[in-house]
Amino acid sequence: MRLKPVSRVRSAAHRRALSGLLAVSLLVLAACGSESSDADEGSASLSSVTVEGKQGEAPEVTFDGRLDPSKTETDVVIEGDGEDVAAGDTVEAQWWIGNGYTEKETQSTFEGEPQSLELGDEVLPFLTDTMVGHKVGDRILALIPSDKAFGKFGGARFGIGNRDAAVIVVDIMGRSDTVPPPPTVPPLDGPQGEEKKPAGWAPTLLEQDGIITGLDFTEAHKPTGELIATTLIKGDGAKVKSGQTLIVNYLGQVYDAEAPFDESYTGEPAEFPIGVGSVIAGWDERLVGRTVGSRVILEIPPNKGYGEEGNADAGIKGTDTLFFVIDILGVSEAD
Repeated sequence: MRLKPVSRVRSAAHRRALSGLLAVSLLVLAACGSESSDADEGSASLSSVTVEGKQGEAPEVTFDGRLDPSKTETDVVIEGDGEDVAAGDTVEAQWWIGNGYTEKETQSTFEGEPQSLELGDEVLPFLTDTMVGHKVGDRILALIPSDKAFGKFGGARFGIGNRDAAVIVVDIMGRSDTVPPPPTVPPLDGPQGEEKKPAGWAPTLLEQDGIITGLDFTEAHKPTGELIATTLIKGDGAKVKSGQTLIVNYLGQVYDAEAPFDESYTGEPAEFPIGVGSVIAGWDERLVGRTVGSRVILEIPPNKGYGEEGNADAGIKGTDTLFFVIDILGVSEAD
């Protein structure tokens, strides 16, 4: 079932819907990841984790033993003196995620600008639960079971298995008393901005009557296992922020496949929250910070896509590398 045209007014439910297979291939993420046995589960508590560094800068996190995946603990590592944070507030924040079983970092936003998001239903539980009740300026360390941190689908897209403990470091950088109104600028009909020469590794776009129909991998490199992106058009619009609803046209194709597994160019643009875990990690990590009007190609390895289980409904195996061409047509604040 396709979305109605983006120019029409939508309800909150419609704004969270995706067209056709995208609802399966991007939003319904399998709860894969490591399935550590009970004998292998750790027993260490949050006190065994050391966090060093200044608030607002990437933390240095060290572990002293595997963490208990059944515990929920929090600790304020650095105390701020700002305003209290409540549910529904719009905050600026940075976060770091680690796996308490493997003792490795799995995601960090500290390489870029602070993320702006409204604490509520659109935000993953670990962000809302960790920040609400704390202050601007706080650095919070949390130990949370995977299902409680990331919801019923678990944290596979964050490299956290179903029976692993999630270790979260959150810096609350600021708070806004008012939620900005949705922009009045309508979505674009297509990419708009400065044309760029794509990277040599990228597949070639196949078009018919000006509509993208697929990707040609003849001159493309073999997948590297890394999450990479190249810009074909650098948009001249607003910068995409975490928590916003993104309006895009896209086409997705498995490396060396003859046809795409999903696309929106022949139908209506898709809408979904970005930067908050509603889509595969590769989209969240490479679309936040880009500008409206941009056209990009993403190469997404399995661990930033659907993990070892893949996505059977979309015909994607756990070893498949995904390529997407994406046109960013607009952004609006999430309902």
